[in-house]
Amino acid sequence: MQDDKSELKITEAELVELSQETLVQRLSQGKNRKYVRFLIAALGSIPWIGGFIAASASLAAEREQQGINDLQQVWLQEHKGKIAELRDALADIFHRLDNFGDQIQQRIESPEYLALVRRTFRSWDEADTQEKKQMLKRLIMNAGAIQLCDDDLIRLFLHWVELYHETHFVVVRAIYRNHRITRGQLWNAIRGKPRPREDSYEADLFKYLIRDLSTGGVIRQERQTDGYGNFVKKESPGRKQPAGNVMKSAFDDTEYYVLTDLGAKFVHYVMEDVAPQLGSNTTAEHKPS
Repeated sequence: MQDDKSELKITEAELVELSQETLVQRLSQGKNRKYVRFLIAALGSIPWIGGFIAASASLAAEREQQGINDLQQVWLQEHKGKIAELRDALADIFHRLDNFGDQIQQRIESPEYLALVRRTFRSWDEADTQEKKQMLKRLIMNAGAIQLCDDDLIRLFLHWVELYHETHFVVVRAIYRNHRITRGQLWNAIRGKPRPREDSYEADLFKYLIRDLSTGGVIRQERQTDGYGNFVKKESPGRKQPAGNVMKSAFDDTEYYVLTDLGAKFVHYVMEDVAPQLGSNTTAEHKPS
């Protein structure tokens, strides 16, 4: 991995003479030549790249004229850090894709995949947290190497990463790790502390997360199916007297929640590091991050 990143290293002196073309050439040296189209798609999707190149190219002249101000210095310094982060992300992706061999070359050069690369790196650049950046990296790596669903669903998964908050993903991981779990057990797994009052903000937030993910089709209540995959209707119980005068708890321990099949594929693409090769019918070992 260190060798991959050293190939992608850009010095400050090189930044001064940078252009979009030379940046692509610099980042696609050696064995990374096969990722030139990937690089062009990724760099072209990030709006500030062009501005950074232009600012870097004029840096030397402005220094000679003492015309560079503190604000320019801060802006350039911040974006040098972003360039380094982008370089490391690309190195990780290329290293991962190398593990799948040359059979994925046609896939990663296809217009459909490159469109996903552009969309992914726009989202990656705008992501507020490292957790979402890691998810997006896994998604574009796995989308290039495995074929569990079509590209329309990959775009849906991109939307989910953009849409949901990290607290949503905490719930998804907990359900994934336990396969089936009640809301009460889910609270215990996530928070590990006494359950709050039903009228507390914590209970409201917890219900909101469950409702959001259920409405979005990521999780659902466990339901029995027949041999054809049809959901079996629950038998209507006879009229009974209410057991009490309070509503069902936010931390109910009677009904189980599971991932939908779509939710399980989402986890496979964005939360797992182990994935089968393109066209494989085998499933990967579950290793959620």
